[in-house]
Amino acid sequence: MNRVLGDAENAHSSSVESCPSLRDVHSINPTQLVARIEPYEGREKKGISDVRRTFCLFVTFDLLFITLLWIIELNVKGGIETTLEKEVLQYDYSSSYFDIFLLAVFRFKVLILAYAMCRLRHWWAIAFTTAVTSAFLLAKVIISQLFSQGAFGYVLPIISFILAWIETWFLDFKVLPQEAEEENRFLIAQDASERAALLHSGVLSDGQFYSPPESVAG
Repeated sequence: MNRVLGDAENAHSSSVESCPSLRDVHSINPTQLVARIEPYEGREKKGISDVRRTFCLFVTFDLLFITLLWIIELNVKGGIETTLEKEVLQYDYSSSYFDIFLLAVFRFKVLILAYAMCRLRHWWAIAFTTAVTSAFLLAKVIISQLFSQGAFGYVLPIISFILAWIETWFLDFKVLPQEAEEENRFLIAQDASERAALLHSGVLSDGQFYSPPESVAG
């Protein structure tokens, strides 16, 4: 009889000792998971990720750089006012650089609208702008007489072509994969936090553990 009572007391004491450890585990895990989720929620509140913001800055750089080169070309040819009137008002496809500037404006408007304002998560917009840019520049280089006008006949088309493809590479290999990975991490962490919270709420407190009063021997 004494052996039975001793075993029961040992089992009761072990169960009581194990309860705080279980409670501590479940109380720590939700806190850690919430701490991990907070940075992702902060990104969601910002509305645009850091890598997407970098992409938009590069698109802006594309427009400003092509504009700068075009202004330099206007000055080299004999003054901005005279050359601007010749290239814009008397536009000639075979000799004017004004269309390359308009091409940069076209890329800027489409990409900023799609990936900054609408926050598109697909590659079709960048594919469209790059395809239009490549086709137009190839046709202009083949048909026009840009190569006979000095260094700018090479520089502007080549720079415009390279920048368009760099934007495509950056979006397809950096922006979209990184944002998808961060979103998956956020969903996994949120799901784990919800499960841990449910387990934590189901753990019994110390007050719920009790032992029946010992009966009098005999």
